[in-house]
Amino acid sequence: MANNRNLIIQIKLLLAFLIVCLSYTVSAQKKDSTIARINSFGGAVTIQSKGISTIPNLTLGKPAAVFDMKLGRKLTFEPQFRFALTGKPWAMVFWWRYNHAIDGKLRMILSTNYSFSYKTITVESSGDPQEIIRTTRYLVGAIEPIYQLSKHIDIGMYLFFNYGIEKFISRNTWMVSFRPGFSNILFTKNITARINPEIYYLKMDNNDGVYLNARFSISKKNFPLSVSGLINKPVNSNIISEYDFLWNVGLSYTFNKQYMEVR
Repeated sequence: MANNRNLIIQIKLLLAFLIVCLSYTVSAQKKDSTIARINSFGGAVTIQSKGISTIPNLTLGKPAAVFDMKLGRKLTFEPQFRFALTGKPWAMVFWWRYNHAIDGKLRMILSTNYSFSYKTITVESSGDPQEIIRTTRYLVGAIEPIYQLSKHIDIGMYLFFNYGIEKFISRNTWMVSFRPGFSNILFTKNITARINPEIYYLKMDNNDGVYLNARFSISKKNFPLSVSGLINKPVNSNIISEYDFLWNVGLSYTFNKQYMEVR
């Protein structure tokens, strides 16, 4: 009974978050209704040495390809498709994000997604082992305030809730993280880097842990290829995982286009 009550409360919180997203979107559209709006369409294709997720049980742990797309302006639709390099699906994530500038330095990103995760498992069929791909579904809400300290430094917080729809997976996952960012670190005149260290607390049903995470990217001005990397290490955790220390490197091809809405 208590578990059902907790679940109802969590679903209500998620619904409240979605209503806030919608109200912000409607307000923004009303303000911009009298002017022409320029939107953008962009994307990236990344080849990774190892597919990693900040949620341990969603980590692939094998070479992967990730396809990202982004459509919109303040309200964006950002689907992501992840595959192992063998061609097997890893995950599909359908993000909606609303980026709201509160003032010149503070902005708030409200996000939600509906996602699918795929895992190859072995089952017995007519006495013989057989590999099948099992699908699990998730509903996510996230809030991310970001404050721009200077041209090159920002700090942010990230609150994330992931509800697992299937009964045989982790049903309720919470994450709270602190995310500083250091951008436009100049290597040469045209080559810059960005570093994003992160410390986060993760709670999955009755298990929890503290993790260190760090991302970096190196890019050249007006050049579509960039190099990125990620490391992830549990500091203190009782969440069961196949992996302890995780790292990967990736090569990305990025493109961006702009278009004007026709009214």
